[in-house]
Amino acid sequence: MAEALRLENVSLSYGARQALDDVSFSVAPGRFCALLGPNGAGKSTLFGLMTRLLVTRTGRIEIAGHDIARAPRQALARIGVVFQQPTLDLDLTVARNMRYFAALHGLSGREAAIRIDAALDRLAMRERAGEKARALNGGHRRRMEIARALVHEPDLLLLDEPTVGLDAMSRKAITAHVHDLAEDGLSVLWATHLVDEIAPGDDVVVLHRGRVLRQAQASDIAGPAGLAEAFLAMTAEGGGA
Repeated sequence: MAEALRLENVSLSYGARQALDDVSFSVAPGRFCALLGPNGAGKSTLFGLMTRLLVTRTGRIEIAGHDIARAPRQALARIGVVFQQPTLDLDLTVARNMRYFAALHGLSGREAAIRIDAALDRLAMRERAGEKARALNGGHRRRMEIARALVHEPDLLLLDEPTVGLDAMSRKAITAHVHDLAEDGLSVLWATHLVDEIAPGDDVVVLHRGRVLRQAQASDIAGPAGLAEAFLAMTAEGGGA
């Protein structure tokens, strides 16, 4: 089985500024992988490349075995994305938001309805299908965005700082829901700067100043000091990078 995501020697510059520098890592099928880095590490730039909002000629990105440069349609069809900034139509109901997104993926009628119900069920949002997105709190809006990203049954779910702006309870609930999705076999890449969103058994890629400092299981990176201390030591001024 192909890896859900593989990046090899990916680099990107904005003029004289090196945003990503020879980034290589992979996400195994059915694993929750945290892309852990401080603000400005290059996480959102990397998401831009993985979703073709940005393009680079340096390096290679494969999604479910498809080279995103050579077969972009096949590669992009295998991902679901939740961006840092909300992308809902607040004046549409949950169900209509979902149907619109399904149509963009060529899904309609009974097949779309079945998939929408299944995705909403996975995020415990089925009972809110008739509510307008505007009426939902921040946590439920995020759940809806995640459900929407699952409608076309992707191999890989990409989430860029998905808990930004949420209260502690909502943040914990969203993190738990996505970990459950990984337990069910979905591959996940979760970008964050918050170590408390990462479980000991998760895979972790530490990104700092556009470079990968380490990829390993969270418990191995944490060591005796704990993940927070290990992360701070790697990304402090003069350390790691």
